[in-house]
Amino acid sequence: MSSERSIKENIGRALANENLRGALGRFGDTYVESRERAYAGKDFEALREQIAAIKRGAAEKMEELARRFQQAAQERGAHVFRARDAREARDYIKNLALEKGVRKIVKSKSMASEEIHLNEFLHKHGLEAVETDLGEWILQLSGQKPSHMVMPAIHMLRGEVAEVFSRETGRQLSPEIPQLVGVAREQLRRKFLAAGMGISGANIAVAETGTLVIVTNEGNGRLTTTLPPVHVAVVGLEKLVENFAHVQPILEALPRSATAQKITSYVTMITGPTPVAYPDGTVRDKDLHIVLVDNGRTVMQADPVFKEALQCIRCASCLNVCPVFQLVGGHVYGYIYTGGIGTILTAFFNEFKNAAGIQNLCLGCERCKRFCPAKIDIPKLIRELRRRVAEQQGRPAVQRFMLEKVLPNRSLFHRLIKTARLAQKPFQKGPVVRHLPLFLAGLTEGRSLPAIADKPLRERLGAWDGEDAKANPSQNRVGFFAGCLTDFVYPQLGEAACKVLRRMSSEVVFPAQQTCCGVPAMYMGSRETASELARQNIEAFERAGVDHVVTACPTCAHALKHQYLELLGEDPSWRERTRQFAGRVQHFTAFVADRSSDGSGLKLKQGGPSVTYHDSCHMKGCLGLVEEPRRLLGAAGLQLKEMEGSDRCCGFGGSYSMKFPELSRHMLEKKLGAIEAAGADMVALDCPGCLLQISGGLDSRGACCRSAEDLTAEALPYRSGTRLKFLLSG
Repeated sequence: MSSERSIKENIGRALANENLRGALGRFGDTYVESRERAYAGKDFEALREQIAAIKRGAAEKMEELARRFQQAAQERGAHVFRARDAREARDYIKNLALEKGVRKIVKSKSMASEEIHLNEFLHKHGLEAVETDLGEWILQLSGQKPSHMVMPAIHMLRGEVAEVFSRETGRQLSPEIPQLVGVAREQLRRKFLAAGMGISGANIAVAETGTLVIVTNEGNGRLTTTLPPVHVAVVGLEKLVENFAHVQPILEALPRSATAQKITSYVTMITGPTPVAYPDGTVRDKDLHIVLVDNGRTVMQADPVFKEALQCIRCASCLNVCPVFQLVGGHVYGYIYTGGIGTILTAFFNEFKNAAGIQNLCLGCERCKRFCPAKIDIPKLIRELRRRVAEQQGRPAVQRFMLEKVLPNRSLFHRLIKTARLAQKPFQKGPVVRHLPLFLAGLTEGRSLPAIADKPLRERLGAWDGEDAKANPSQNRVGFFAGCLTDFVYPQLGEAACKVLRRMSSEVVFPAQQTCCGVPAMYMGSRETASELARQNIEAFERAGVDHVVTACPTCAHALKHQYLELLGEDPSWRERTRQFAGRVQHFTAFVADRSSDGSGLKLKQGGPSVTYHDSCHMKGCLGLVEEPRRLLGAAGLQLKEMEGSDRCCGFGGSYSMKFPELSRHMLEKKLGAIEAAGADMVALDCPGCLLQISGGLDSRGACCRSAEDLTAEALPYRSGTRLKFLLSG
């Protein structure tokens, strides 16, 4: 089992490897744009709905499809073996090789064979199994495991590959790609001609006809399945689909999502054994064996939550867009499948305890959910995994105290915040804390922290005289949900938002009984505490009798609008109340944009400095708010200068920046570099968490950084477009 200590050691080694970070970073930077071009003219949302329905239906009747596939394949001359676990699959292949007198085996890329640790097993029994996929062969020669499900050697540079090949061939090779490919071709062709068995995987298995569909970018796949007299295909049960019509949508999405190609070089379909010419001049049917592997898949299917993961088509797009994977690669995860989906697969295909530590690597940015062509809600599954880990292993005492005693008890929570406000005084310099002592020192490496406000928003709002409301008679009643950061750290932002709402003829109320949105509890795997906080907040706003619930925090908006339904939607006594509450929730920017004709009705002062905009993860990815803030910035007369990777995570992630400060710091550095490269006077954003992270980073760099509230009163209208702006220069 990967301990937290071993994971952090792996992270340290990965971050120290500049070649690794450079290779992954360059790929991550270009992937999204290339993928968009590959999907041009396609309705991605419609396609992913279709794939999700196909795979969901196949998962529901997986056993039936397995029986149908076995019958159809056997009728066409193939041998089909049902392996309950990895041991049975390995033994079958080993015994088959010994029975046929095979000693040399060639393999094309197969994650299923990696999953069952086939190569090591065959080697122990005197069988030589050679990987023929270029990336896999490189890793085999270097003694490594794949770091990516589609591009196994993505973490290696060509110079490193040249060193590996030089050792293998005994001659010094240059890092020129044509030469390296030529060496691989020369070496591997000999292996193909000498092999008595070829082992492959399959991307799709069609129950209707017993057909295997194999998608590759290299010719080695076809050489593996055609040259040796025996072909063994190792196929997980989740690759089954019902009929040929279900193949097409998957083939549309798989290359586009995996490698940003419209189609791969080779799409091979194998239905039964084909004739093959033997060395003695005879022509006989190839010996085709298909090993259908369970190895935890039926357990996953029986799980009402995790059966959704069986929709995965193994495109690895979730890895390609994951900010954590782009920093450390797949080896940090410690097992065969990597990234968010890999963590879930590890829990079922390996052992549950093996996923207990690596699930913490998930940042919670939810970017993977947006890109998944099978529409798997990976973040939701990670949260459930955390809940089960905590249930089985227990929680640390401090975490239990926070979840069981502090968060559900609003008065105790607020008293502790006041205590923290006093405790920060020796380390506070103006509005920030730049250095912390002892074990807390890591929290201020690479960024400063904002000081807890002397007076929270809930106390400040009570001091208003209501003149704005008198001047503009109310047309609707808006309840303002602050969230912890706006309430206790950035109350001035809440004040500014409420003033704008009042000037838009809204009666603004602040229900005093509101509390934490529950996201910290959800991220710690405590569904019980999160549900209790959800009930408290719904009741508070119901009593206030509001028409709308507006918050300036995208994470809080996502929780109130979407995750409360996840928490309480199955409870008959809360389902309808939660649905009605969620329907009233809007982020501040969306509320203003909807009711002001994108700012044109606000009579904003025109002309001002240039601005670049940071799309927070939950703002864009979960709420779908992309154009609204930009249109409001334009309505304020600000010149927008887009930064590269505007939706790249800043690395905050709540407590994540405390649990993995080194990962958070590297993400922040990349974001700050993009901000400065944009060359704008200010950076605007819509998330208090991103504000904490980015402003702290700018302050640590010594950049002149002031919030909009430090500007003149003329800045107030600009706040209708964004929650905050920072000045990068005076």
